[in-house]
This record gives sequence, C-alpha cells and structure tokens, in this order.
Amino acid sequence: MKEQVQLLKPKLDEVFAHLHKHPEVSWKETETTRYLKEFLEREGFNVNLFNGITGLSVTIGEGKPVVGLRVDIDALWQEVDGVYQANHSCGHDGHMTMGIGALLMAKERGIPEKGTLKVFFQPAEEKGKGALAVVDQGIIDDIEYLFGVHVRAADEMNDGCSAASLRHGAAKMVNGIIKGTEAHGARPHQGKNAIEVGASLVSGLQSIHCDPIISHTAKMTMFQAGGESANIIPGNAKFSLDLRAQENKVMDELYQHVERVISAVAAQYDVVIDYDVMAEMVAAEVDAEAEELMYQAIVSVVGEDKATRTVVTPGGEDFHFYSVQRPTVKSTMLGLGCGLTPGLHHPHMTFNQDALATGVEILTTALELTFQSKK
Repeated sequence: MKEQVQLLKPKLDEVFAHLHKHPEVSWKETETTRYLKEFLEREGFNVNLFNGITGLSVTIGEGKPVVGLRVDIDALWQEVDGVYQANHSCGHDGHMTMGIGALLMAKERGIPEKGTLKVFFQPAEEKGKGALAVVDQGIIDDIEYLFGVHVRAADEMNDGCSAASLRHGAAKMVNGIIKGTEAHGARPHQGKNAIEVGASLVSGLQSIHCDPIISHTAKMTMFQAGGESANIIPGNAKFSLDLRAQENKVMDELYQHVERVISAVAAQYDVVIDYDVMAEMVAAEVDAEAEELMYQAIVSVVGEDKATRTVVTPGGEDFHFYSVQRPTVKSTMLGLGCGLTPGLHHPHMTFNQDALATGVEILTTALELTFQSKK
C-alpha cells in the first residue's frame, strides 16, 4: 500500500496546497465544499451535498457493515501578523487531504469488497456545532464504526508516531449578564455593585470540588463592567466562564455546581444573573474495538515502536458528539504525529506535510481491517 500512497502524493500535495491557500470559517465553507465536490466528481465519486449546510459525503458500496470516516473542513478566524483572517491553524486542510487520500486509496484497492464506506466532510467543527448538524442529516444512523483524525502538536507526539485514540475532554463556554443597580460612589448602599457580584462568582467557582482524580476546571475568562467614571458604581456587567472536565459525567457534575454558585450569588446580592451555554464539547467516548483496529493499522504502517494506544488531551473536539448522540457507533480518532509547531491554533502553525501520506495509509488500513474483521 505504501507504494500506492506515494504514487498519489503529488495529487495530495496539490490538494493540500489549494485548501491551505483558501481557508473559510465555520458555516461559510462554500468554496471549500465546491472544490471538494468538483475534485471528487472528477475522480469518479458520487458526491452528496448536505441539506441546508456546507459539507458533503461520499458513499461507496452497499449493505453491512457500514464504516465511516469523518474529516472537518473549517478554518479559524484569527489575527495573523496584525490582520484578522481565516486561517487553517488547526490542520483541517490536512484532514481534508487525508480524507480525499483515503477515498482515492479505497477506490484503488477495491474497498469495501462487501459493505458500505461513508466518508464525510463536516463543517463548523471549530464552533462545536458541525457534528450535531451532520447527525441531523441522518448520515450516521446506520454507521457501525466511525473513524476520525487530528494532527498533533510536537510537544504531545513525535513526528512519525501515531495514537489509536485521542481522549479529548469536555468543555462548556457560558456567557452571562449581571443585572444590578447603579449608584453614586459615595452612596454604595443605594446600588448593587456588579463588580462585587462578579468577585463573589470568582470566589464561588474556586470553591467547587469534584473528583480530584479526574481533571476539571471552572474559571471566569471575561468580565466587563463600568465606564470611564470612577465615581459610579456599575450595576450591570457581562461575563464568560470556561468549564473543562476530562469525562462527561464530571462535566455534568461541574456544571451543576456552577449553576448553584450563580444562584447563590444572585440571592446573596438580590440581583438577576442571566446565563446560557454558548458552546460545548463532549468528552471522548472511545470504543475499545475501534481503538484496537486503529492500533493494528498504525503498527502495520509505522511499526509498534511508533504506535501509542491513546493520548489524553484537555482540548475539545466535536467528533465525539457522534458516539454520544448515537451510542451504537463505535468510534475512535487517529492522532497523527507530524512535527507540528509552535502549536495548534497558533497563527503560524506548520507541520511536516509528508506525514499526511502516512495518515492516508493508516486510515486506509484501518478501514480495510474493519471490513475484513466483519466478514
């Protein structure tokens, strides 16, 4: 298979170069979708666009088993050298390239011999909403095994190494508004100081304790109150909270504690605190069988000395919504070591592009092994 992938490499390099040069942010990946559609159709694939959202899917074969591969397509909006722009600093351009490569290899090798392969290109991963939107499309309802992939930073994994699963943590981003009462600085008894309310919220968050064995944090990440006048007690404020937990059950417990803190502080100061969850990610629910198949694929391609069972990472990834929303789906995500520096989401992130060919080989092998295991 390695020779087949190397023959494809010039085409993969061309795909990556185009996608890297033309990033698009979440829900606006229209040209990206068009490019993927036209490329795949030229290669002889039947492409299905998603309904009402960007992104698309390709289905090969029919019947069971049904095996899926998901890649994400959106870029980040961030400041690069003083200019805000769309930027592929999370590696989704590489993920798309590997998805295309896996499709080309599947066609080359006659995968699946029996069963159905679904490869889909998902929008809006960075918003944490794309996977849920694809779930609503119904495409994963009959999928038994689902694989994903994400490039990894050099401080987490060496170039040339790969992990059979990525155990991302859960995250919630909460936005809130404190509605107090403004007053003159000389008459604090006539007001309800939103800054004091915010300070109590911070103190309350620090008093939250869940299982210390499982990492978790709850902290205030934004607070805005008051104006330019130092003699006015501000009544209103805006705030944001960032919640993290390595397991979904701990996130549920953590969020319940946060709600109790907000309720208690609101009662203490007799103010209204409105809040809602603006974005969230669930923690990974890795299937042992899917992980084993991916591990076998990694060993087959790069050897046991460069294979790792799992990597625990506090970052979020909306891929894990698929198995949480559809518990019958057996899923895992390949972590691809590729010498990525300085880090994910850095405006000047870069990685060894030759590693994408290795990723294609591992993913194709994992798909092939999965179909073979269900004969």
